[in-house]
Amino acid sequence: MENKPTLHTSLSPTLLHLYDVSNSIVVIIDVLRATSTITTALYNGARSVIPVDSVARCIEIGRQIEGVTAGERDGKIADGLEYGNSPFEYPREFIEGRTLVLTTTNGTRLLHMALDKGAKEIITGSFPNLSAVCDHLIEMKQNVILGCAAWKDRVNMEDTLFAGAVISKVRKHFAINCDSSHLAETMYEKGKKDLFDFLKKHDASHYHRLMGFGLEKDIRYCLASDGANVLPLYKEGKLVVK
Repeated sequence: MENKPTLHTSLSPTLLHLYDVSNSIVVIIDVLRATSTITTALYNGARSVIPVDSVARCIEIGRQIEGVTAGERDGKIADGLEYGNSPFEYPREFIEGRTLVLTTTNGTRLLHMALDKGAKEIITGSFPNLSAVCDHLIEMKQNVILGCAAWKDRVNMEDTLFAGAVISKVRKHFAINCDSSHLAETMYEKGKKDLFDFLKKHDASHYHRLMGFGLEKDIRYCLASDGANVLPLYKEGKLVVK
């Protein structure tokens, strides 16, 4: 019996310290909408995405490199930045060859936490690049932590669903002794026929928040598989296509 690598799911950034980060590939998951937007921008030809944890830092780096500065705080474009978190803001004709400097409430913060804890490798995951994530994890044969960005440290449904989607595709390649992974997969199996309807029916908080901003199109895009199927890999301060 071969020794399989392990897979764990951290349902909130506050739980990340419970896992062996320095010995694992960490997948940063922020489905609505940071990691969906990152993979979309890279898929559409962005040179790289620089994730930063503050608006001030975003503005500063943007000036230095003439980058596209983007980010939101509580669903609105942050003061001083040019663009928001919607994947639809980054079509090829706009973003190709440019660098996106991005700050978000949850996803970029979790990425920096994983970095501080010495993650072996950091990639970002979302439904638009589900297959790229799964193929990479199977190929690497390393321990994995699926890190949900959640919402202000509270567990959320959509990031948990994505973790479940990954697990359902890679499970036979990993030793999974982790209840949060089993919960995530169970939830995904229940909702996979129509994830949008599942979030609606189960009153997901982020679904309501974004619907309140009139962003149904964003939500539907962010829940659809493989629309921007590239693998964002964190290297020397930037996310680039593997």
